Amino acid sequence: MPAAAIHPRAAVYSTALLSLATAVADPYALVMAARAGVPAKTAFDVASVLHLRADELADLLHTTTKTLRTYREAKKRLNPAASEQVLKLLALARRGEEVFGAPAAFRRWLSKPAYGLGAQVPLALLETSGGIDLVTEEIDRIAYGDLA
Repeated sequence: MPAAAIHPRAAVYSTALLSLATAVADPYALVMAARAGVPAKTAFDVASVLHLRADELADLLHTTTKTLRTYREAKKRLNPAASEQVLKLLALARRGEEVFGAPAAFRRWLSKPAYGLGAQVPLALLETSGGIDLVTEEIDRIAYGDLA
């Protein structure tokens, strides 16, 4: 049996994403990492963790798939705002996986209207830093059973 089948998380979280775990756990480190810019490849890695298509990622980052792919091929870094968003999406993915137990279950939840978010689809809220915070807070409420 291939290793990816035994340890699916190991295949999803690249070494680069695992090294960013410290940054996403500490708000100051997150801001400093965002200011330095994350490689465009990291955005694609985060999209893979969240099961996002390239066009969905581009929409969330307010850019085009062509621009993202060009940046990835040129090994460029994203600007601070996009980098912050990517880092927050990584933190959200990790928290969602903890609460929902699997990336696919979390992705399904992201795609359906959420009661605690005013019946908004969580995925649609991820295009702003504040929206990511709202979705993260809703996941925390779910984790603690506070659904009212």
